Amino acid sequence: MSGLFGIFGKLAEKPATSDKPAVVASESHTRNLNALVLTEAQLLLAEKRTSFSSLRTGIAIFALPLSVLSVLIATSRNYDIFRVMPLLVPLIIINLGLIALAVYLICHSFRRIHHYDRLMADLKREHKNLAGFLD
Repeated sequence: MSGLFGIFGKLAEKPATSDKPAVVASESHTRNLNALVLTEAQLLLAEKRTSFSSLRTGIAIFALPLSVLSVLIATSRNYDIFRVMPLLVPLIIINLGLIALAVYLICHSFRRIHHYDRLMADLKREHKNLAGFLD
C-alpha cells in the first residue's frame, strides 16, 4: 500500500514546468475567469427567460376565467340563473382557483425576475471590465 502511495505521491509532487512565463499564465487565468463570468451571466439570463415564460403562462391562465365569465354575462339573458345555479357554482369555484394560480405565477415570476436582475447587477459590479458585454 505504501508503495502505491509513494508512486502517486511522487506523481502529485512533480513540479510544474516553467516553460511559460508568469504573464502568460496570468492572461490564461484572466481569460478563464472571464469565460466563467460570461457563463454565469448566460445562466442567469436563461433563468430570467424561464421566469418570463412563467409570467406569460400566468397571464394566459388569468385570461381564461375572465373570458368564461364575460361569455356567461353576455349570454345571461338566455337562461334563468336559478335553474343553472348547480352548474355555475362549480364553474365559479374553478375560475377562482385558476385566478389564484395565475396570481401566484405572476407574483412569483416578478420576484424571480427582480432577483436575477439583482444578481446580474452584482456580477456587473464585481467585474467592471465585462459590464459592457453584460448589458
